[in-house]
Amino acid sequence: MKALLCTRYGTPDELEVADIADPTPGPGEAVVRIKAAALNFFDTLIIAGKYQTKPPMPFSPSAEFAGTVESLGVGVNGFKIGDRVLGYAGYGAARERIAIATSRLVKIPDGLDFDRAAGLCVTYGTTLHALKDRAKLKAGETLAVLGASGGTGLAAVELGKLMGARVIACASSDEKLAFARERGADDVINYASEDIKEGLRRVTGGKGVDVIYDPVGGKYAEPALRSIAWAGRFLVIGFAAGEIPKIPLNLALLKGCDIVGVFWGAFTERDPKGHQANMADLVRYAAEGKISAHVHGTYPLAQTATALKAIADRKVMGKVILHP
Repeated sequence: MKALLCTRYGTPDELEVADIADPTPGPGEAVVRIKAAALNFFDTLIIAGKYQTKPPMPFSPSAEFAGTVESLGVGVNGFKIGDRVLGYAGYGAARERIAIATSRLVKIPDGLDFDRAAGLCVTYGTTLHALKDRAKLKAGETLAVLGASGGTGLAAVELGKLMGARVIACASSDEKLAFARERGADDVINYASEDIKEGLRRVTGGKGVDVIYDPVGGKYAEPALRSIAWAGRFLVIGFAAGEIPKIPLNLALLKGCDIVGVFWGAFTERDPKGHQANMADLVRYAAEGKISAHVHGTYPLAQTATALKAIADRKVMGKVILHP
């Protein structure tokens, strides 16, 4: 089968497509024929050796996928050959087939296409866990979303609206903010042209924001936190800006707020039933059109470098999908 391989840490241009042996399912596993594999920002880090997960070489990037079950190992219950599924692998999905534990698979209905399904797990899974389980977002609260047009940002805009929040989209260009408005954002702030702290205070009438969703980090985190409402929740999602900010802890004291870590990957391992329940909700939302699971573009394996560069250059709105 064809597989995209990282044989040494480096740039997207150093990835290569190669022929490798087809996988066979072990006990409790299924082999899935991958129809669509999604890329995320952390794929740019994992191939450079800058991510907390460092797979043994050679490995394929791409943590999430959708496809059909081709074969089953011993001891598998609840799945059959031909089932349409999505899955989360951590890495290794940029290939034609993957052997994976069925506990990491979720069935998808015929009405949900593979491209949209492939991009649900990481961004929407992270976001639903963040907003529902960690922030306990309530209807009527305000939610500020940094990086609002990216994969996780778009998911936060859509799920925040679905949960009844007033959503404030924050991004670095008017084009990205227009995209966020199309997806349901109530207010927008261009933090390339306006101080984010003042902007968030302005649109909340000085009250501050109840929940801040931050997958960006860098120079925007502290001024955003300074705009938080009393007893607000600041969600630490990731650091797409490349810099891990150092937050003065006196802000948490003065604001009476919570700084809440969101480690979705660990959550899926520590609470698999909670993860499965969240994913069942997300699959239903996507099939019913309540969330868009918007696909920015699709690429063959041979053009993965182009796709990863678009992600690294912040040109992507929604998800990037590979077709192995």
